[in-house]
Amino acid sequence: MPKEIYILNALPEEDYPGFRNRILKLSNDLLDRYQPDTLRINLTLKAPPGISIIPFKRKKIALLSLTRSSAEPMDLLSSADGFRGGYVVEEAIPVAYEKTWKDGEATPGECLLSLFHSKPGLARDTFIKRWHEGHTPLSLKLHPLWNYNRNVVSGTLGSNSVSYDGIVEEQFRKASDLLNPFVFFGPPLKVALHMYQVLVDTRSFIDMKRIETYLSTEIHLKS
Repeated sequence: MPKEIYILNALPEEDYPGFRNRILKLSNDLLDRYQPDTLRINLTLKAPPGISIIPFKRKKIALLSLTRSSAEPMDLLSSADGFRGGYVVEEAIPVAYEKTWKDGEATPGECLLSLFHSKPGLARDTFIKRWHEGHTPLSLKLHPLWNYNRNVVSGTLGSNSVSYDGIVEEQFRKASDLLNPFVFFGPPLKVALHMYQVLVDTRSFIDMKRIETYLSTEIHLKS
C-alpha cells in the first residue's frame, strides 16, 4: 500500500504547545474524515539545543505519514495553514523498534528528521545507490539507531508542493544517543574519524546547501 507524507510549517505566531495542539486536532480530523489505515505524526515539540554538532533547524515543522486504500484528494491537509507539500514515498525500515506503547503516546527517545535533495548533477540511480548501499550501512554501523525510517520521494501530491528527494526519520532510544557526540559518533577516540566519514559520505550524494535537519518527536495515532 503506497505511503504518503504531508509536511506543514508552524505559523509565525505559534508557540510549541499551540503548534502541537493544531497538528493533533488536524490529525484527528483527518482520521474522522478520511479514515486512513495508519497515521503517524512527527513534529518539533521543543527548541533544539543552542549548541549542537548537528545543525538543527530552529523552525517548527510537522510530518503526517499515512497509508490508505483511497486515492481521494485530502483537501483538509492541502488547504491547512502552513502546508508545505504532500509526497508519495517508497518506504524502507532497515532497523525497526518493537512498539510497546499505546497509540497517542509519544515514542520514547528523540528523533532526527532530515529532508534533503540529491546532489546537483547526480543521476537518480546513482543517488539511490549511494544512499541505500553506502550511507545506510554506514549509519547503522556508526550510530546507535533504534529505528530507521527511510523514504524515497517518488511523486508529489499537489502542484504547490516543495520538492524533496529524500525524507528520513532516525529514532534514538535515549536523547543522549542523538545529542551527545561521544555517543552518536562514538566511541570517544573515534569521534573525529567517524564525523569525517559521515561528512564525506553525505556530501557524495546530498545537496548539503539545502539539507534540513530537525529535532522531533514521533507519535503513532493509528498503528
